Amino acid sequence: MIEVTKLNGVKILVNPHLFEVVEETPDTVITLTTGKKIIVKESRQEIKNLVKSYRKGIFAE
Repeated sequence: MIEVTKLNGVKILVNPHLFEVVEETPDTVITLTTGKKIIVKESRQEIKNLVKSYRKGIFAE
């Protein structure tokens, strides 16, 4: 799971395996495979880096 911050400041954990699309419009919107959309404070690049770190951690174990 990766931690992201919703626009209201609440931090949540999201399963990056469920990400379908991450776009900036200008807010960053994460669309999940379930169709749910989450608007977060992190940039698209920050989300990409979080996912890369998450996956590196999985393969390192």
